[in-house]
Amino acid sequence: MQVTENQPDAAIVYPVSDGEPVAETYDHLYAILVTLEVLRQHLDGQQATVLANQFLYYAQGLPKLRVAPDVMVIFGVEPGGRDSYKVWEEGEVPRVVFEMTSKGTQQEDQIFKRRLYAQIGVEEYWLFDPKGEWLESPLMGYRLVGDDYVLIADSCSQALGLQLQVEGTLIGFTSLATGERLLAPAELSHELVQEQQRAERLREQLRALGVDPVE
Repeated sequence: MQVTENQPDAAIVYPVSDGEPVAETYDHLYAILVTLEVLRQHLDGQQATVLANQFLYYAQGLPKLRVAPDVMVIFGVEPGGRDSYKVWEEGEVPRVVFEMTSKGTQQEDQIFKRRLYAQIGVEEYWLFDPKGEWLESPLMGYRLVGDDYVLIADSCSQALGLQLQVEGTLIGFTSLATGERLLAPAELSHELVQEQQRAERLREQLRALGVDPVE
């Protein structure tokens, strides 16, 4: 959509915040943050970015036409954060979107956003209900076929190369290529501590044998 000549895009304000809370409950907020970080780690080194709760502007010159996906993954763009995401500047539509459904968002997530994301060409749309209250199943994925979404029966994200599963109040991710489960930030921190402890035990064993370990 083009900007009118009497209102150049430079003069149009695209807000980066609406002052609304990021999420309805702690469980929803935690699910957003963990999903964001796990996917960032998964896509590290690729031409892709993962954004959370930031405005997606999809019509140039019309700043009221916007949506704020809980988590969106965009391929073919520079990694890193943005204050907002403008499709016409980046040249790519988000390929995958996650919405953490709650009491206050259930209708919007299942009707309006589903229709909107299909219209702008989002390849996969995932709904997750951390509390298991508002969806037929806590995790529901859809893939764009033609101009509408069809249910993903096997919970596999072709776009991400991941198998998705419910793990309590979080989405779990497993690599389709390796079969390895992706670790959440808290789990990675625990793994790091354990690795440091193993390394220290090894150094102590070497010292006991009279070998000076290389630090």
